[in-house]
Amino acid sequence: MKKLISVLALASFGLGLAAAAPADRTAELVAAQKARIEAAKAAPKAKTHVAFVSNGVADFWTIAKAGAIAAGRDLGCTVTVEFPGGGLSDQKRMLEDLVIKGIDGISVSPIDPTNQVEVLNLVAEKSILITNDSDAPKAPRLCYIGMDNYEAGLMCGKLAREGLPNGGEVAIFIGRLEQDNAKRRRQGFIDGLLGRTPDPTRYDEPATVVSEAGYTIVGTWTDSFDRAKAKANIEDVIIKHPKLALVTGLFEYNSTLAVEVLRQTGKQGKIQLAAFDEGADVIAGIKEGFVLGTVVQDPYGYGYESVRVLNALAKGDMSLVPESGVLNIPAKVIRKDNADAFWKDLKAKLKAGKDAK
Repeated sequence: MKKLISVLALASFGLGLAAAAPADRTAELVAAQKARIEAAKAAPKAKTHVAFVSNGVADFWTIAKAGAIAAGRDLGCTVTVEFPGGGLSDQKRMLEDLVIKGIDGISVSPIDPTNQVEVLNLVAEKSILITNDSDAPKAPRLCYIGMDNYEAGLMCGKLAREGLPNGGEVAIFIGRLEQDNAKRRRQGFIDGLLGRTPDPTRYDEPATVVSEAGYTIVGTWTDSFDRAKAKANIEDVIIKHPKLALVTGLFEYNSTLAVEVLRQTGKQGKIQLAAFDEGADVIAGIKEGFVLGTVVQDPYGYGYESVRVLNALAKGDMSLVPESGVLNIPAKVIRKDNADAFWKDLKAKLKAGKDAK
């Protein structure tokens, strides 16, 4: 019996060490990256090679790519951009391949940071790791570039509340919920819609129908970046919930597909849309008046700043990384009155990225 207790105690102690390992490894890898950056000051590379890795395939990432390519042109560095269309395993393979190639630094939007510890650690061990769009705050990343997704979700929720002041049924559509940005964005939307006191630690379970303050959130539907499934989700929910008053698409293509479905079903204006990101059809819907507005990020800025920061770090310069480790690029709301100016600016940025190739 004593031997059994000893074995169990050792096993428990081992599990304790295993649980503590990620935090210890993170600190170690952050320190190692900073040491390599400091050493690079003595003999900075004439030309760096950095990479930008998205979390999927969407127009949003095409805009980010334009920013990354433009930064490479402006700074004289080589830039590789990767779009993982096959989910978590595809992104892992891309990151591993980039490390093998000896890339100087990688900016990645992690699909599932909780289950990507090993590959994120690998990047930090062999290269320089920063994140964009969706953070991995417990990983050994040196910087996160993007917006506060909870705050952006709040903005979208408040936009929806303005368009539906007397309450009603609401449905949420989003690519996946494993990502840090998706969880925070969804919760922000719910809190903004319901007029709650903001609290980014709050979490309403996706499978639960939320009824509060006159609103009923009938559910959250995910699609894992499968556009056919995403469109089918919207079509099915409209049929199953005839009293549906508003939908939101919290990833770019979710909102674009919502516009398409509303047009095809003749529901423009009957079911309102509080959108996210800068899809061309969404902007057209805003100008036509049946889309309330859209909360836009700055994917071009995510791409540009990622390359700018990585290039500096690879040359031994830490000055571009804020003390907080977060380079905030705030979101903004596009409505009918500023849609034309926004679209003109976006097209100019896309042209700059295309010209930089």
